[in-house]
Amino acid sequence: MSETDYYSDTLGDFAPDPSEARRVVVLISGNGSNLQALIDAQQHDQLGGEIVAVISNQPDAYGLKRARDAGIDAVALPHREYESRDAFDGALIKVIERHEPDLVVLAGFMRILTPRFVQRFLGRMLNIHPSLLPDYQGLRTHARALADGVQEHGCSVHFVTEELDGGPVALQAAVAVAEGETEESLKSKVQAREHLITPIAVKWCLEGRLRFGTKGVTFDGTPLPPQGMRMSHADAAEELDEASGD
Repeated sequence: MSETDYYSDTLGDFAPDPSEARRVVVLISGNGSNLQALIDAQQHDQLGGEIVAVISNQPDAYGLKRARDAGIDAVALPHREYESRDAFDGALIKVIERHEPDLVVLAGFMRILTPRFVQRFLGRMLNIHPSLLPDYQGLRTHARALADGVQEHGCSVHFVTEELDGGPVALQAAVAVAEGETEESLKSKVQAREHLITPIAVKWCLEGRLRFGTKGVTFDGTPLPPQGMRMSHADAAEELDEASGD
């Protein structure tokens, strides 16, 4: 699709006012480790805004406890209580809008979103995906990468569009796939990079530096390449203080 196919009245109009805190709503379905990375960044004044609500389609998601422990409004909205995907997304839109967010972050939210939902928040909704997009869209990314024998894997933060895991990439972090790597060891390394770059991408969005508009994704007004900005394995390992042989 062309850039204009994704036109929305939200695109290009996100101009943060530094005098007031930016508001973030996070959507989760499970453990919420990326949510915890965002909470930690907020607690160290490194998020550029405030997480005002965490919403889960799974009422027993551990991430809801993480939110409550941090004093954040935690909302369970079980999708099974709705007769259709569209009905659930309609209810979800209402809950989100009640919190008046500047940015919506999908942090392990395991739901395919309807076009109606995507268009409502287009240009101000991020997703974290465990691969170097456009490689390995969908599920089981680590197993598929290992099966293909790739030497480099990683994670991506991208803006959400109607194409599943196909929205324009903002930021990536790479990991070198070691000899004898297992699915679990690779998952652990990739998750560490997710926790590293997700708060950075959120902060840049809240500051207005990172945008998705009719010209695509820009950073400080400069268009980004298709893979967005990419942090190398060496740079990520240094930031994470990983062992040199890892």
